[in-house]
Amino acid sequence: MTAPFTRAVEATLFASEEPLTPDDIAAHAGPGDVRTALAELAEHYGGRGVELVERGGRWHFQTAGDLAHLLRRTREEPRRLSRAATETLAIIAYHEPVSRAEIEAIRGVQTAKGTLDVLMEAGWVRPAGRREAPGRPLLYATTQAFLGHFGLQSRRDLPGIDDLRAAGLLDPVDVSLGQLQLESGGEEG
Repeated sequence: MTAPFTRAVEATLFASEEPLTPDDIAAHAGPGDVRTALAELAEHYGGRGVELVERGGRWHFQTAGDLAHLLRRTREEPRRLSRAATETLAIIAYHEPVSRAEIEAIRGVQTAKGTLDVLMEAGWVRPAGRREAPGRPLLYATTQAFLGHFGLQSRRDLPGIDDLRAAGLLDPVDVSLGQLQLESGGEEG
């Protein structure tokens, strides 16, 4: 039989419109061991049509991946990101918080405002304050939606340079330039 507190955690997660942190859950469910209740629920829902998952330290119920196609009412048209948007997203993910000028310095070309708009409309990038520097440039960072879309628990799960090379996503020239910048600790003057 499921403990009353575990039921309260389950009801809290079920009723929530967005993923919740353990502290958020405790605030609604009352006193109890939230982590134990989450572990019980994750085990209980494992292999079912609905599963309990954690993304970026937040918990929520979602349809099991192998059944999602049954619930689609409209056909999704996958939109490919432009090369500029993909590069910009990668720079933000690996260097956040980062300003537009820093993105442009890393890419070596200007970044169109539309590129950042596309990433913000997708919900993957958000404004993250302003840098305490002349002009107080706007900073950009990734969102929880970015982590969820790419199946990451946190930014620490992003692939490293060796992983990218092994996947064939970096040219030998790109790898050596990336290693030089990493080893030197910044940009060359």
